[in-house]
Amino acid sequence: MALKAIKAGNRNETGIAAALRLMGDRFGDRFQTGEAIRAQHAHTTTYIPAQLPDGVVYPDSAAEVEAIVAIASEHGVPLIAFGTGSSLEGHINAPHGGISVDMSRMDKVLEVNASDFDCTVQPGITREALNVYLRDTGLFFPIDPGANASIGGMASTRASGTNAVRYGTMKDNVLAVTAVTAGAKEIRTAHRAKKSSAGYDLTRLFVGAEGTLGILTSITLRLQGIPELIAGGVSSFPSVGDACNTVILTIQSGIPVARIELLDALQMKASNAYSGLSFPEAPTLFVEFHGNAESVALQSKQFAEIAAEFGSSEFQWTANTEERNALWKARHNAYWAQKSLAPGLAILSTDVCVPISRLADCVEATHEDIAAHGLIAPIVGHAGDGNFHVGLLFDDKDDADIAKAEAFVARLNGRALAMDGTCTGEHGIGQGKMPFLEAELGDALDLMRQVKRALDPGNIFNPGKIFAM
Repeated sequence: MALKAIKAGNRNETGIAAALRLMGDRFGDRFQTGEAIRAQHAHTTTYIPAQLPDGVVYPDSAAEVEAIVAIASEHGVPLIAFGTGSSLEGHINAPHGGISVDMSRMDKVLEVNASDFDCTVQPGITREALNVYLRDTGLFFPIDPGANASIGGMASTRASGTNAVRYGTMKDNVLAVTAVTAGAKEIRTAHRAKKSSAGYDLTRLFVGAEGTLGILTSITLRLQGIPELIAGGVSSFPSVGDACNTVILTIQSGIPVARIELLDALQMKASNAYSGLSFPEAPTLFVEFHGNAESVALQSKQFAEIAAEFGSSEFQWTANTEERNALWKARHNAYWAQKSLAPGLAILSTDVCVPISRLADCVEATHEDIAAHGLIAPIVGHAGDGNFHVGLLFDDKDDADIAKAEAFVARLNGRALAMDGTCTGEHGIGQGKMPFLEAELGDALDLMRQVKRALDPGNIFNPGKIFAM
């Protein structure tokens, strides 16, 4: 893994200097080169070292994105699209220098088609802002990665989150995109029809490309009706294996759970302290059901019966909005709760995903690994998808501790791949997961490189991410 060894790449100094002058002339105050602004647009969320761009530009429209790409293409200068900076694998670093394209000013809802359950938005709008806008339509956008990420960033990293077990991930909920590619022209990948057999599925190509094939300028999304009733609850278990087996049987039984989140005992200790909760410090499931009063009551009863088979505490559930919000706010603050366990240490947040039938095996083996090596590493996961996260706390100034942390991450990824899983369920590859993608897909990376060269022959779009060229 050797995160500390991630080096800056070759810089096109002449091209960067020319592009900086042209950007300044074209965008005035909307182009900034101050160090503080540039530092805000490099990766600082996790242990991966920040690599600053040479400038930051704030476009207002697709036409301005085309102008930015034209300048960058002419001078061979890297462009790194920036949403809110909440990604976790070094996606927004600038290892070759270049220009960060901050999409925050392109944050409009362009169209809502309530009768068709879809909308089209600009990439800079955040998921929370979109749902506030949609509230009066009776619709909502269900993908919730926890952070208030931008829709463009969520599409680019193929995000998912707590609702994915019922509503799918970004790949299931993006109907079409427009993007500016290396020719400095905006293309559209599809129309709003719910299905199509027309040509290559270019939408799926851009969703998850992490900004390496072009810059998204709009996204058309599938929407859902706001449920009549939402109820959530908590259930504690004797062991993490019991909790995982409850998840497996719940999914295999066809219970339409909307969210089912796993927090291990250490995570519960951290979340209790950080969020002012008072749940048992034991492996715990946070569960939520969407529907009407009758269906939610039935689903809750069925889940409680399954949980009881695995020794759970009494399943406590509520439809009270304030109580549910407090519960999910604590879940979304899991990262900060993890950091509070040892404020003087750095944190490396990583994720893997395995087939649901192997979830208990993978989590239990990971727990044994953590204990055997004396690590501080709480586990939290979107258990209904077989996806879990480990927040590894370690001393980033101690070479031995760094090596110990990186060895654990390598073992974790190897374990997931051995179970026919993936090195990342939702964080994406960025810089941090590059070695594991090669282990996962092997020669398929050569095909990815061919696609990259065909669509981005100058390698200007977010170079140094996903795979080496």
